Formats: sequence, C-alpha cells, structure tokens
Amino acid sequence: MSRSPGAPDTEPNVILNKDVKGEIMQGSFYRFYVHEDHRIHHRPAWEWLLAVANKQGIRGGSAFKAIAGFGRHHVLHEASFFELAGSLAVEVEFILTDQEAQALLNLLHQEKLRLFYARTPATFGVINPDTKDPPSVVATASDETGSWESLNRNPPT
Repeated sequence: MSRSPGAPDTEPNVILNKDVKGEIMQGSFYRFYVHEDHRIHHRPAWEWLLAVANKQGIRGGSAFKAIAGFGRHHVLHEASFFELAGSLAVEVEFILTDQEAQALLNLLHQEKLRLFYARTPATFGVINPDTKDPPSVVATASDETGSWESLNRNPPT
C-alpha cells in the first residue's frame, strides 16, 4: 500500500509468528443476516444458528441486532416505537476454519434454508493462549519491548 510522502503510518508494525502452542490459523469470517422474526424449527433463526454451531464444536459465535437497515426490497427499517416488530435484521457471525465452514454450510443446505451471508477470508488465533486454546496468532513488535508505541512506528528499512 503506498502512502503520500510525509503521511503518518497508521498501520501497526505487527509480525505474525508461529507460536510454541500452535500456528496461525486461516479460515473465513462468516456473517449470516436473518430477520428477527425468522424462525427455524420453531426457534428464532439467530438462536438456531448459534445452537447448531455450538453443537458442531465451533469455538464461538455472536448475534447482533440491527438498529436500522434495508434489504433487497429497499425499505428502510429502524428500531423505533412505531416500527413493526420483527422487521429488523440480526447478524450472526462466526470465524471458522475451512473444515468448520464446510460442515456448517452443508448442514444449512441439508435443512434447505434460504439465508443471505457474507464471507471474508480471515487469519485468526489467540494472543497469550493457555493449554486449552486451539492454535494461535502471536503478535510481536519488531523490537523486544512489545509496547503499543513500538507497534505504531514505521518498520525499519
């Protein structure tokens, strides 16, 4: 990425290393968008997605309710007193290995669910892992201080 001459460096100088307990993990960041009133097997879709992922052993997932938004019909919905209940979106997200993603997507296909999603490639891990953690990402500065200031300086040339 090129910068204008004299422009400040806003990118941290972080190096991703192999950790003694694991290695950098590659996968994807998945976001599923469902209406808050969408139900799967008599449960809210967001709750069902989290429960299924948990049962499959996925390390974590989160659901977030929108405060406003629009979808394919271009109707703006907002969280207000007069808005119809169930018209806002809930975003359910997971960071998955390729194997976990394939297992989850296969299940969603088997259930014949119609869900909108977005996928972004991701590098992920745990900083300062303990023995129960999966492989991790360790961020270290180019010098040995590891201070925040050292992370924000220009890399040596």
